[in-house]
Amino acid sequence: MARVVVDVVLKPEILDPQGQAILDALGRLGINGVIGVRQGKHFELDVADGLDDATLITVADRLLANPVIEDFTIYRG
Repeated sequence: MARVVVDVVLKPEILDPQGQAILDALGRLGINGVIGVRQGKHFELDVADGLDDATLITVADRLLANPVIEDFTIYRG
């Protein structure tokens, strides 16, 4: 068995109101130096050792992310 992580975030051209709210809150807390925040989703999958990358891409593209507005990154290990 192996652990795979899939992180999904909005594409850069898509407005991220939750990320903007976090950025605004940081300023109200007096925390400076953070110039951007993008909110996303984090998935951890336990998969069979032999599961290939093409299958993982299919899972992320068809189920975990909306490819019209989101990008995803897959990490093995």
